[in-house]
Amino acid sequence: MSKQVKRPDKPARNTIAPSDLTFGLSTCKRCLWIKYWFKITMPGQFPLVKPLSTAQEEHFRRASMPDLDPSLAPGVVKQWGQWVKSQPIVIDGKETGFQILGIYDLLAHYDDGSVGIIDCKVSDSDRDNAQFYSPQLEAYAYALENPDKGKPFPVSSMGLLVWKLAGITPTADGAHGFGVTQHYLPVERDAKTFNELIANLIDVIYGDFPDAGPDCQTCNYLDQRLTLGDI
Repeated sequence: MSKQVKRPDKPARNTIAPSDLTFGLSTCKRCLWIKYWFKITMPGQFPLVKPLSTAQEEHFRRASMPDLDPSLAPGVVKQWGQWVKSQPIVIDGKETGFQILGIYDLLAHYDDGSVGIIDCKVSDSDRDNAQFYSPQLEAYAYALENPDKGKPFPVSSMGLLVWKLAGITPTADGAHGFGVTQHYLPVERDAKTFNELIANLIDVIYGDFPDAGPDCQTCNYLDQRLTLGDI
């Protein structure tokens, strides 16, 4: 699919999704470009992820942070599933015109007045590690510390709460259920990498129509279909 696409006078959206700093940039810059200029995205097909993620998030509402992991300071999960939006992002002293907009999973309030971001994952992928998700969590931290409206919250911790399926177990009533193992993976603050990725993403958006990502299933499917001609 080598056709060049003429872009409109301005992008169709001026908010950056935190996940685009991980999945977007690493998967397919062409799909990312189309998303921001035309607001077109491929619908995801994850039939089990949503109910499992919802169950995980609901389980930890109002949980004590030291109960999640002994390394965490005294605090309680008090907020969940809320939208956050940042002020316009500034890079090298210049306002970019873009803002962070996303929904965090869990937000803990510590006794010292700071907050902790917890991103819930139900997965067995090796990609679910602190380094890969650091830019996404840093984006939430940026929005909380530099909100478009309201009170800023200093972020003192970020982490992944990962559930991995551990097999099927029988229940008392004769049915069966899934067991999980749980791991809390702390994520270090990394504003430098976050700023570099934001600048990279914006360069992609304002650049020429990019090549497809080599592992992009959507683009690969469309390319193969186009080779068949009109069907």
